[in-house]
Amino acid sequence: MPIQQTVSALFSRFSQLKVLVVGDVMIDAYLWGKSTRLSPEAPVPIVNRTKTEQRLGGAANVALNVQSLGATPLLCSVVGDDQEGADLLKLLLEQGQTQEGIVLSPDRPTTVKQRIISGGQQLLRIDSEVETDLNEWEREALVDRFKQLLEQAHVVIFEDYDKGVLSAEVIAELLTLSRQAGVPTVIDPKKKNFLSYKGSTLFKPNLKELKEGLKVDFAENNLEAFEAAVNQLQEKLALENVLVTLSERGVFCQSAQKTKTYLDAHVRTISDVSGAGDTVVSIAALSLAVGLPLPALAELANLGGGLVCEHVGVVPIDRERLKQEAQQSKVLQRELAAFEVKVEL
Repeated sequence: MPIQQTVSALFSRFSQLKVLVVGDVMIDAYLWGKSTRLSPEAPVPIVNRTKTEQRLGGAANVALNVQSLGATPLLCSVVGDDQEGADLLKLLLEQGQTQEGIVLSPDRPTTVKQRIISGGQQLLRIDSEVETDLNEWEREALVDRFKQLLEQAHVVIFEDYDKGVLSAEVIAELLTLSRQAGVPTVIDPKKKNFLSYKGSTLFKPNLKELKEGLKVDFAENNLEAFEAAVNQLQEKLALENVLVTLSERGVFCQSAQKTKTYLDAHVRTISDVSGAGDTVVSIAALSLAVGLPLPALAELANLGGGLVCEHVGVVPIDRERLKQEAQQSKVLQRELAAFEVKVEL
């Protein structure tokens, strides 16, 4: 089958999937303006505001990416029962997403990250958040919502931002439920609970997270030390597959059979790397759910992560542009040659 038809069939298959996204959700707020002079009060720029904007962020941005790829996201999290929480529910409604998995709590605020942008550059970020673990009733409510949504899901994404929704206890319980249901799991980890995701299907750290999570250090060009760290990670957590993003050096993946693949980054005009990891994990999860070979999964995620870096701020992937680039990828042409996409569930 020609690469164009194979990729088209693959993206059509994405549209049949339901993806359960669990983790820390937040609002990405933006204040856009112009700056032409410094303040007389301090050596800082004065920004004349031209517009403000709120976008879904964190695990909610992963859900947006899943939706942009044609699949149906099922978002599950705990947010504050506050004005910002109401704003977040409104944003979900505007995007046509379900609010079924969102728990409102009076005991914690909704996370908001506000960025001040002038001339296409970010000048300042203000974070409003807490990082404490969920209390008992919040945890029970989250697990209950997760169980309900898991019945519909073809794959689960754990989106961890170290804001407290995914504690070690919660992770273990949700992984067990997913395993019992036969639903594959994809992990986007952070430092605090890095070693809590035992037995997951696909683990996706970046290089910094890999070093911090294992408490190791090595030069970026030391491939022997890097591969030793990946092996250590895979064995320690009994992981099936590992995908490591390497920033401007591309991505690396390793299968359960210890087959290694390095893929170079594609040349881009980089404006902002915010949200690139969300795009990578979304593409990886959908690709895993349809049984795409690991190197092909990594290449498609590699393409998508680069594309969103061309935009300022956190934005979801452009499905049609990703599809066009996938059809031109020599790596995908090679990897998909023997792959037949199952069009029906």
